[in-house]
Amino acid sequence: MKIRVTAIRKANYIDLQERFENPIEHTCDVVEGQSWISENGEKPDGMCDSAWESMRWFVQELAAGRGNFYDGWMKNPNSAMISCNDGFRPVSFYIETIQ
Repeated sequence: MKIRVTAIRKANYIDLQERFENPIEHTCDVVEGQSWISENGEKPDGMCDSAWESMRWFVQELAAGRGNFYDGWMKNPNSAMISCNDGFRPVSFYIETIQ
């Protein structure tokens, strides 16, 4: 089964970065509206490893034909809204069954 993962929103907490993060040259490349296709619950090419680890279980559950997470959490029971685990610039991803 195919699952589409779409970056819906990307936050950027500059105050937290200034307070806690060491300067780094390369940060998240994800842009709002960007999407990937997972086939059979596999990590899509080009997806951030850290983001994938945050959503992997949900993608694999949807790919296996399951869903309706947390007894009606989502309007579309074949979907989920998951954020990556970057506390400085989290991205919210909409995950949905497309096939």
